[in-house]
Amino acid sequence: MQTNFSPEQLRNPDFKRSNEVLRSCVHCGFCTATCPTYKILGDELDSPRGRIYLMKDMLENERTPDLQTVKHIDRCLSCLSCMTTCPSGVHYMHLIDHARSYINKNYKRPAADRYLRWLLALILPFPTRFRFSLILAKLAKPISPLVPGKRLRAMLALAPKKILPPSLNDDPQVFLSQKPEVKKRVALMTGCAQKVLDTDINDATIRILRRMGCEVVIVKGQGCCGALTHHMGDTDKALQLARANIEAWNNEIEFNGLDAIIINTSGCGTTVKDYGHMFEDTDLAATALKVSKLAKDISEFLVEFDLTPILSSNNLNVVYHSACSLQHGQQIKQSPIKLLERAGFKVSQPSDAHICCGSAGTYNLLQPDISNTLKKLKVKNIEEKSPNIIAAGNIGCMIQISSGTDIPVVHTVELLDWATGGPKPPKLSTLQDMV
Repeated sequence: MQTNFSPEQLRNPDFKRSNEVLRSCVHCGFCTATCPTYKILGDELDSPRGRIYLMKDMLENERTPDLQTVKHIDRCLSCLSCMTTCPSGVHYMHLIDHARSYINKNYKRPAADRYLRWLLALILPFPTRFRFSLILAKLAKPISPLVPGKRLRAMLALAPKKILPPSLNDDPQVFLSQKPEVKKRVALMTGCAQKVLDTDINDATIRILRRMGCEVVIVKGQGCCGALTHHMGDTDKALQLARANIEAWNNEIEFNGLDAIIINTSGCGTTVKDYGHMFEDTDLAATALKVSKLAKDISEFLVEFDLTPILSSNNLNVVYHSACSLQHGQQIKQSPIKLLERAGFKVSQPSDAHICCGSAGTYNLLQPDISNTLKKLKVKNIEEKSPNIIAAGNIGCMIQISSGTDIPVVHTVELLDWATGGPKPPKLSTLQDMV
């Protein structure tokens, strides 16, 4: 694609990167075949190719974003399915991130939209605030049909029935290996929203890592990866949150050493692995790149170990839902399936496994109608397989899918932990007669 950015624009790292991405696009349209929003809306401007034209025009001319451009960019899930499909290697993620940041700085949204985005950025990255907001949402849930606005009703609908107390395992500490010889020393990213919504995931991760011979460190000072605010265009807030993580992990690397930074929320993993790019023109460039290279999804890491199953689980059918941030963002597709099969489960995937479930960070709150349509499609395709269990590697997907089905949804690592000697996930209590 021909571009016409000025020399002055190209001195800006963000514009320079967007120029590189745009020039790699050859207009082939392969991306339209796998784009979830184009699939259900049928509008070229709701496809990656259409959005690329909108972003090119907006950024190249540095014009004030108009309503149409903002609408179609807001509808993008950032599922990155287009990046998997693209034969030219167009790095759509960096382009859409720049466009969203530009919109955030140059477009005045309607008051209700501004307030909701401000509220989400204020609450979601901070576990204490998020837990308190869930308590309020739980109290308000019975009157949700009376609440004005689809977005607020969507927020209340996703509030869990039970608000879990914090897990002591998420406090800064070191968990020793359960094997005499320590194979690896790793840090576990405990996250923000996940450790409020589901404490079992980090607990299971710690158990299985220790069982595999790893020393697990919960590093003081880590927190939200920055993805939630980054994808809403608030780059400054995202970089602030990311910087805290980089400095905390680097301190541990420098003083005690780390073989890996383990991440069990794939949305976070995609962002942490991109820290090198996000900070490449800052004082933290080298450190951020070092952290990015150490980041590993839990499935990506565990596949290197010999997982010997103790549980006889041959009669359990598991449908594995591959989170977009894992299969498209990190290009990790087979490791979770191989691990589940090695653990003794019968594993299948739903049809159209590449299509997003509609969660996508805060997307299900900001675009509830599109999100709900995608959820129904995903649940239908999963239920067609008649599974006993649904497994996924991302908390957002787990919450989204579980809100549309009675089939228990668990994290992949919970099943692996259970199969290799850990406790049965509480979500699977109804399966007591099958094992």
